[in-house]
Amino acid sequence: MSEKKSPLPSNQEKSSWFAEQNLDNWHTQIMAVQARFDQEYRGESFELPSEVEAMPIFHDYASGNLTTKIVSPFWEIAKPKKNQKCLDIGCGVSFLIYPWRDWEAFFYGQEISTIARDNLNQRGSLLNYKLFKGVELGPAHQLKYEANQFDLAIATGFSCYYPLEYWEEVVKEVKRVLKLECQFVFDVVNPEQPMAENWAILETYLGAEVFLEPLENWEKMIKARGGKIVKRQPGELFQMYKVKF
Repeated sequence: MSEKKSPLPSNQEKSSWFAEQNLDNWHTQIMAVQARFDQEYRGESFELPSEVEAMPIFHDYASGNLTTKIVSPFWEIAKPKKNQKCLDIGCGVSFLIYPWRDWEAFFYGQEISTIARDNLNQRGSLLNYKLFKGVELGPAHQLKYEANQFDLAIATGFSCYYPLEYWEEVVKEVKRVLKLECQFVFDVVNPEQPMAENWAILETYLGAEVFLEPLENWEKMIKARGGKIVKRQPGELFQMYKVKF
């Protein structure tokens, strides 16, 4: 039996709203995403309608099994190299999870969750003070780093919460902080995947609306911003891209 789906606002409806705003007024969406993840990092439960809690995807989420299905292993297409300066945008607590110490690459982060930022800044240097270079608090379209500073930039797990218009500004910032010919790895939800719509419904009820944008639109945006797609890697929900500028 197929799962009952709740209606989601169309991309056109949401994009029209964003088009009427300037960059400074993306604050509302950014704060909604921050609140959604801060609540999760605090270990607090979410109050959801019974029909959402009845969905199989919610049971995967509640049990922790969903994470393994949706994580994007960026190192499979762009493994950080020794002494490279790497920027993880929307990093969460990745330095505590992924094998940065094995890679011997320098880790810099930027994050909108104050809880994740504080946690990493408190614990990261204790794990490896040489490799861990700290996490800044801020959104992806306003990177708090110098131009031409990084050998690799990573942004996984959050592109879906913002429209393409916003990501045009993110890509512009990524290009600014990357060294020439260096790589950017990011992922986007593939709306053609069977779990995509139900996952979007779940995330919306968790507090962060999701944009289900066709992959071809993402690829057009990247090329329009001067990016060359070097590699694609599909997953159960997200598709990863390795891009060179």
